[in-house]
Amino acid sequence: MSEQSSIPAPLRYTADHEWVQLSEADDGSTVARVGITDYAQSALGDVVFIQLPDVGTAVTAGDPVGEVESTKSVSDILAPLTGTVAARNDSVEANPELANSDPYGQGWLLELSVADPASFDTLLDATAYGELAKA
Repeated sequence: MSEQSSIPAPLRYTADHEWVQLSEADDGSTVARVGITDYAQSALGDVVFIQLPDVGTAVTAGDPVGEVESTKSVSDILAPLTGTVAARNDSVEANPELANSDPYGQGWLLELSVADPASFDTLLDATAYGELAKA
């Protein structure tokens, strides 16, 4: 698999190797699903523990909201956007290896109810993130 093919184009990315996918909730609000990228899970090695924030927690873009612990290190999960935690993936907390085996699917971490949906456009697109990941 080439580096570019492991970076899904519809998503946006942070310099901290997190991905973000926007969708609309049933109530019309904007929700951002967040996870770690394939590059991040590969660099971390075997993920053994994930700590996520509680639903209802207000978060500010760039602030730590949880942790990913691997056999190599412990890394903060940083909020990619400002908002409120709308959901957390309890499955990935119970089975942290999902972050390695399916980082863009079952390995998602949390969902944020986004305060400013336009802020999504400030995140890196797949091409820009691909360049960052190669650097």
